[in-house]
Amino acid sequence: MSGQILVGATAWGDRSLLESGWYPKGARTPAARLGWYAQHFPITEVDSSYYALPSERNSNLWVERTPDEFVFDVKAYALLTQHPANVESLPKALQPAARGKKRVYARDLPPAAVAEVSDMFRSALRPLHRAGKLGCILLQFPEWFLPNGRNKDYVVEAAARLPDYRCAVELRSRAWMVPAASAERTLRFLADHRLAYVCVDMPQGFRSSIPPIVATTSAELAVVRFHGRDPKAWAKKNVSASERFRYRYEEPELTEWVPRLRELAKGAKTVHALFNNCHGSSAVDNARQLMDLLR
Repeated sequence: MSGQILVGATAWGDRSLLESGWYPKGARTPAARLGWYAQHFPITEVDSSYYALPSERNSNLWVERTPDEFVFDVKAYALLTQHPANVESLPKALQPAARGKKRVYARDLPPAAVAEVSDMFRSALRPLHRAGKLGCILLQFPEWFLPNGRNKDYVVEAAARLPDYRCAVELRSRAWMVPAASAERTLRFLADHRLAYVCVDMPQGFRSSIPPIVATTSAELAVVRFHGRDPKAWAKKNVSASERFRYRYEEPELTEWVPRLRELAKGAKTVHALFNNCHGSSAVDNARQLMDLLR
């Protein structure tokens, strides 16, 4: 029996989406917008949690404002996946540990501070987990995170800090998946630790480019994220996410993924397909197109 395929978009409150006119004029509050979004899609991804720690209050509000079966995937806070974090996003009690720096990596802070941040992240999402609405934690690692024993240990440790939650791993260094022998080692490693591999559709030709390899490494979950295919947009630096992911998929490009998603659904109970081409209404429009194609 094939698993369920859930299709949605990231960042339902993104400014570019708000300005696109996709939301009706009456949806002027966060509650109204999430309620409208949840009428059209069964899943979304929380990306704001990458930039700042989520709050238990917001988790409770998300539970209240969505149908019982609605699912949230949540992107891990930057500090937990070897990205730099703005010191202002840290809890005030921990900011002195940054010693005057504006941005810090986990290695810049005492281990106890990093452990506290991880515990706070985990605790903030408990309302979603209790309600059965927490799909997975997205552990997205940067392009400088290369395949070696130390980094593999870090992946396992990052997931172990979130023992109650399912974790999915997105890699941004091509070395993990190219050549084929590297991909085989990476997928075997993730499968051994029951971590879901995040399949990607993204521009090619960069050090951060992962080929669109379709693989299931967890019997519970498979994840696909659509980042667009515009290499010029992907190469831009110091621009907003909506500019970097500016792309609208054509129907033939989405049709390519229909058999791939069905193949993933044969190996996992649930497949999450999320559009991250968050410029204007592109993500929600493409998500709706894919849902129609899957029918």
